[in-house]
Amino acid sequence: MQEKLIIVAAPSGAGKTTIVRHLLEQMPNLSFSISATSREPRGKEADGKDYYFLGVEGFKQRIKEDAFLEWEEVYANQFYGTLKSEVERLWKMGKTVIFDIDVIGALNLKSQFNEKALSIFIMPPDKETLEQRLRQRQTETEEKIQMRLNKAEEEMEKSSDFDQVLLNKDLKTAQTEAIKIIENFLHS
Repeated sequence: MQEKLIIVAAPSGAGKTTIVRHLLEQMPNLSFSISATSREPRGKEADGKDYYFLGVEGFKQRIKEDAFLEWEEVYANQFYGTLKSEVERLWKMGKTVIFDIDVIGALNLKSQFNEKALSIFIMPPDKETLEQRLRQRQTETEEKIQMRLNKAEEEMEKSSDFDQVLLNKDLKTAQTEAIKIIENFLHS
C-alpha cells in the first residue's frame, strides 16, 4: 500500500468541508487527518473528532517539541497544524490521508510530500457567493466575516500553486469531479 495524501484547501465558505465529508462517505480508503488548533470548539465540535483543541499554550508547546508536519498562525493567536503522529497513525491503518486545511498549510504539506500528495483547491464561484455562504453559517461576528473575506482574496491568488482547481458552483457536480480527480491520482 502506497502512502499518499489528499490535500483539500479553500477560502472559508467555499465548501471544502462539505466536499471532504462527501469524499469520506464515498471513498472508504480515505481517512480524515484531524488538525490541531489553538481555538475553542464551535457549536458541537468535539476534541479528537473535529480537531485536537490544544489551546494557545498547548499549541506553542507542540511547536517547540517539533510535533507538527506543518502549522500556521492563521489569525493572531489562532493556530492550526498537522501533527506528525496523526498522519503516521492513519498510514499504519493502511489509509490514504485526506486533509481539510488552510491554503498555506496545504502548500507546505505539498512541498514536503511532492508526488505522494495531491493538492486540490476548491474555488468558490465568486466573492458574493462566498460572502453569502459565510453569513448563512451564522457562527461568526461581522468582524470575523470581513477578516475571512479579506483573507479569501489572498488565498484565491494562490490557487494556481495547486495540482487541481475545482470550481464549486454546483455542489453535486463538484463532489463528483472531486471523486474522479482523487481516483485518477490514487491509480496513477
